[in-house]
Amino acid sequence: MALVTGGAHRVGKAIALVLAGAGADLIIHYHRSSQAAEATAREIEALGRRVITIPADLGQVYEIQRLFQTIEQEFGQLDILVNSASMFEALDFMALTPEQWDQTMNVNLKGPAFCAQAAARLMQRRGGGHIINIADVIGLRPWPRYPHHSVAKAGLIMLTQVLAMALAPTIQVNAIAPGPVLKPPGMPEARWQEIGKASLVGRPGEASDVAQAVLFLLRSSYITGEVLVVDGGSRFVG
Repeated sequence: MALVTGGAHRVGKAIALVLAGAGADLIIHYHRSSQAAEATAREIEALGRRVITIPADLGQVYEIQRLFQTIEQEFGQLDILVNSASMFEALDFMALTPEQWDQTMNVNLKGPAFCAQAAARLMQRRGGGHIINIADVIGLRPWPRYPHHSVAKAGLIMLTQVLAMALAPTIQVNAIAPGPVLKPPGMPEARWQEIGKASLVGRPGEASDVAQAVLFLLRSSYITGEVLVVDGGSRFVG
């Protein structure tokens, strides 16, 4: 049984579909994207897997608690948590407000932390499991246009390493740091292709590249506390 936060669309959806194709039953978490979540659920059902959708604002710990209470009631177990839900907002640091800072930290860092805590309790009952955090290459390389996002993702990478130690040996905790794998809404296609051509592989990535990286980590029994960068080598060329 796998929970994918932010699993209704974009990278989260790609991860959920790959896990379903590999034989997992799914819990699709979403915040406001109810129609997208139901559409993704229908695709998962078409693959012959069981799926439920659950809404929650992961910036609120009490909603995380409710999310996991529902999972326990419905399934009584959890084997995999993929923390994919995230906010991504460009903002000049000098215009950043405390409210914007808190909102991003709540969703991108506090949410994954307390989802991991609740998931670990369920996993420990079964003797183990996997937690995979979807970070970002800008958590490894500062990007001034996204100051709060950069700091939150850097924190998520450190959280991954802390949890790998705290939950060992039964729960493996890893992170994936994607680069340009999904065109931002509103970006011209020509600009997106230009970004991709600047990578070592000469093209932009796809959400499926991240999903396959998730599958790789889940199939390994000897990797924990690591950050798998999926960026086509773009961090080396600019």
